[in-house]
Amino acid sequence: MIKIDLITGFLGAGKTTFIKKYASYLLKQGQNIGIIENDFGAVNVDMMLLKELEGENCELEMIAGGCDRETHRRRFKTKLIAMGMCGYDRVIVEPSGIFDVDEFFDTLYEEPLDRWYEIGNVIAVVDGGLEEKLSDQAEYLLASEAASAGCVVLSRCDEVSEEQKRAVTEHLERAIENVRCRRTFEGEILSKDWEKLTDQDYDRLLKCGYHSTAYEKKHFSEEKFTSLYFMNLSFTAEELACRAEKIMAEPECGSVFRIKGFGKNREGQWMEVNVARGKVTLRPISEGQEVLIVIGENPVKEKIEVYFAE
Repeated sequence: MIKIDLITGFLGAGKTTFIKKYASYLLKQGQNIGIIENDFGAVNVDMMLLKELEGENCELEMIAGGCDRETHRRRFKTKLIAMGMCGYDRVIVEPSGIFDVDEFFDTLYEEPLDRWYEIGNVIAVVDGGLEEKLSDQAEYLLASEAASAGCVVLSRCDEVSEEQKRAVTEHLERAIENVRCRRTFEGEILSKDWEKLTDQDYDRLLKCGYHSTAYEKKHFSEEKFTSLYFMNLSFTAEELACRAEKIMAEPECGSVFRIKGFGKNREGQWMEVNVARGKVTLRPISEGQEVLIVIGENPVKEKIEVYFAE
């Protein structure tokens, strides 16, 4: 049977970056893998960020937006059926940041997927610089996406203090308690700089499995968590990063978690632009697209557009 892993995590936590590390390790072990980008967005920037993994032993598939949740679930199942015939050792699924994890389990238990796939690991990526205070809906998403995880991986560990890591762990424990879930994360949080992960760390991740755990389900409007797309911006990557920082610092723009996309630098080289609170990353990339995505909770489009005016 094909092992299938779910890499989940709240909007902007760093799932795509983690998948690049995780998938690269699997490829070095000689595994044949498929990656599904399962996003409700109209433009899948994460798919482009993973392009450098694509090759003889790694294929990328995408399920993009433009449909309701039930239609999206059917497309997800159809994609998995097609991939079940490709001879993969492992399939990695990256969902949207507001994904209902139960949908993953429900789909895998349906025929014929239950005969082709074996659930391997559920890994939750949590921002090591997570803010202390989130909205009620954001707190619920944080808890629900970590509740089933066999391992929680903290991002940005090279940038935050040990005290901050402890604060995030305590925050996660509180969020879990608030949805009346009884599980704990003792020994199941990996808080380490991703550049320093060892074979032992990856072996731990590959054996972490998942938890079947109950928690109080809540329902809310997904429209509150939004990705805004800005196309054909006539700025260099450096200028885009500068403007993105200003947007994130301006309360009138809403609660913006992350801004990511592509732009060319002053020498004409495509660059990946990734801006989170307190961190700006500009990284050369082989190909890009003139798009910048603003991800947040109730982002105010009219205020954000001002920063991209000529």
